[in-house]
Amino acid sequence: MNIIGPDTLVFGVDDVAACAQYLTDYGLEPYGVTAAGGRFEALDGTAIVLARQDDAQLPPALGTASMLRKTVYGVADQATLHAIADELGRDRTVTTLPDGSLETVDDMGFTLGFQVTVRRQLELPAETVNAPGAAPQRPANAVAVDEHAVIKPRTLSHVVLFVPDAARAEAFYVERLGFVCTDRFTGVGPFLRPAGTQDHHTLFMIQTPPFMKGCEHFTFHMGGPTEVVQAGTRMVEKGYQSFWGPGRHKFGSNWFWYFNSPLGCHVEYDADMDLHDDRWTAREVPMGADASQVFLLQHREKWAPGGPPPAGGKH
Repeated sequence: MNIIGPDTLVFGVDDVAACAQYLTDYGLEPYGVTAAGGRFEALDGTAIVLARQDDAQLPPALGTASMLRKTVYGVADQATLHAIADELGRDRTVTTLPDGSLETVDDMGFTLGFQVTVRRQLELPAETVNAPGAAPQRPANAVAVDEHAVIKPRTLSHVVLFVPDAARAEAFYVERLGFVCTDRFTGVGPFLRPAGTQDHHTLFMIQTPPFMKGCEHFTFHMGGPTEVVQAGTRMVEKGYQSFWGPGRHKFGSNWFWYFNSPLGCHVEYDADMDLHDDRWTAREVPMGADASQVFLLQHREKWAPGGPPPAGGKH
């Protein structure tokens, strides 16, 4: 099935104003925002949608503290929508909504949507690097850093879910929707990618007790590691609390920086994720700090060298 990845995540929140401000500060573009909610888009049209948690048009809540109500996957074409409807319709209700998208639930009770993708093709430069031994990627007099740069998330990268039965949850996405496991944390859960992308993962699942079921975090791809760190620094300066990062993951190789959010989950910036095809063999390791990141940096507000030599004349 030619599923590309998540197009939209829908949240039912208890403080629309705080969540709207957070997503705007994060860098998403607000559309149609009112006291009842709104849409917040990346450059390619993928988005987060907010609504009040008591909005009757939302799918049912998960029965936990999670505010995620629906994950809408983008697919390549109508043929894929028909294939999904036929496959999932064998054992569950699949509803065609007025906009032509499909709605159903997975084996863990998460509401899923499927639509012909809203993703717009992007033609933007990536971050460039000059290194000895390689041809320059930036010519002479081209400055890499702009402290006033406009930094915008480019596309919805992935979502991470807490699930009570990771093996059963994985089987649904692999056997019914054609996702592939790229890597795995033993006894924890798989990193999965659908057929329509080579991104290391668009879905990662972590086994937890049932009361934790829900969204752990979501993230958007940025233009490079400098954008991750620069955008994250701006979030810190706005008063948001850093949760984890900046650093670089081992599985996926993506740079990351996570923040607490009023959406009931963490929100990440990421960049430079590995790409995989069918020749890749999934790795498996126990979960732990050494498996989660190759390095982790510690944010410090600012520092500069200066001042007199140390007492005693020692250097």
